[in-house]
Amino acid sequence: MAPPVPSLAREAAAWAEGCLLVGVDEAGRGPLAGPVVAAAVVFPSGCTRPALRGLRDSKLLPADRRETLAVRIRARACAIGVGAASVAEIDRLNIRRATALAMRRAFCRCRTTLQGAAALPPQLRVLVDGLPFPELGFEHDALIDGDALCCSVAA
Repeated sequence: MAPPVPSLAREAAAWAEGCLLVGVDEAGRGPLAGPVVAAAVVFPSGCTRPALRGLRDSKLLPADRRETLAVRIRARACAIGVGAASVAEIDRLNIRRATALAMRRAFCRCRTTLQGAAALPPQLRVLVDGLPFPELGFEHDALIDGDALCCSVAA
């Protein structure tokens, strides 16, 4: 059975309500060493799936395909934020709280970009891959396998 293809259905629902969807995911929770890094991505209202052809959960893609998609994502996204938590922060906080810190940093950078580009700050909906993260400290929805189901999270 082929893996699912992420869609823009959740983004379209947010756009229909006058909101933008911020997709958030992390990398680095599994390894025994190194930082945890998170990214937050927002696509503009009306973005189409063909513009994101080939987008999948990054674990399913070879490195060269991820690089090609990264260029396409940067060209189409209206905001991208990246955040990290260092090894020292992981050791001090634990991996779950450090992941939330990296996600919060990514979201804040993304939100700052959006606010700086608009006369009126847009209403944002945040969608996080996996289970809810109360440690984030702000309202969000969670979607298990979000990176396989939602373009913004996969990006």
